[in-house]
Amino acid sequence: MAFSPITQRRFAQFKANKRGYWSLWLFMLLFVLTLGAELIANDKPILISFKDHYYFPVFKAYPETVFAGEDGFETETEYRDEFVADIINEHGWMLWPPIRFSYDTINYDLSAPAPTSPDGTNWLGTDDQGRDVMARVIYGFRISVLFGLSLTFISSLIGVAAGAAQGYYGGKLDLVMQRIIEVWASMPSLYILIIFSSIFIPGFWTLLAILLLFSWVSLVDVVRAEFLRARNFDYVRAAHALGVSNLTIIRRHVLPNAMVATITYMPFILTGSITALTSLDFLGLGLPPGSPSLGELLAQGKNNLHAPWLGFTAFASLALMLSLLTFIGEAVRDAFDPRKTAL
Repeated sequence: MAFSPITQRRFAQFKANKRGYWSLWLFMLLFVLTLGAELIANDKPILISFKDHYYFPVFKAYPETVFAGEDGFETETEYRDEFVADIINEHGWMLWPPIRFSYDTINYDLSAPAPTSPDGTNWLGTDDQGRDVMARVIYGFRISVLFGLSLTFISSLIGVAAGAAQGYYGGKLDLVMQRIIEVWASMPSLYILIIFSSIFIPGFWTLLAILLLFSWVSLVDVVRAEFLRARNFDYVRAAHALGVSNLTIIRRHVLPNAMVATITYMPFILTGSITALTSLDFLGLGLPPGSPSLGELLAQGKNNLHAPWLGFTAFASLALMLSLLTFIGEAVRDAFDPRKTAL
């Protein structure tokens, strides 16, 4: 597939920004790894060979009677239990993930009261409930990025649609919508978010809907300005004269110009979405209790100053994630800047 000369130029400019280019690869590597978090950190084996049969506990729950017979329970197997482990190892083997803890697994074999410092079993130590910090960081990274991507995608669709309608049609529609957006944007969004989060049952989709109330506004002005400028171009007027429908003109002729500014802003919107989720989790108004959350880990670091590894781990994870996204955003901005040329 051959790319257009302008696309090739933009890609060359993106690669010329080495910091942003390698940040993209590192971020994609971390994101892909965390997508398979169950295969990296889990309290269940990835694969079990037992009496010439193979089992996949990561993907399917097996009752204890499958391995222990009548001596077992009908409940899901606890593979970390010595009784079950001895039976399985006697008639087969277990392939464990590198980290034998999930984000909600409590380690009852700690050498000291929780939170405990990093050691060979818990690589980044445990939190104040005895859960493995490394596992919670992996799962927390995944849910933060997925939440940010979802919020960025949906808010961009709404913001682009609203800005396109304002800029293309103008007139009273633009005037009324602009006044509504100005009033809406001037509202104290943080306080409203806190009120809504305390009223509704917290959850991934609930928080997504609440944050979506304000995040879509950030792109409206940019897209509106692009449409106001492009609607007076000669080729747009020519399309009007030929009888082309407004929706076709918007989709084929005007929207591609507006998408340049939109794509440039999207990495920074993603960064803001992740920061908003982290802030709500830090305040205890985010994801349900027990969910893997970097904001909750930050709160634990604040509440357990005698366990500095908690705060350092949360800070390092967020700093790495947000720095990579910022560097990627800068590279994307350079790629779409016509004043810059690849060296």
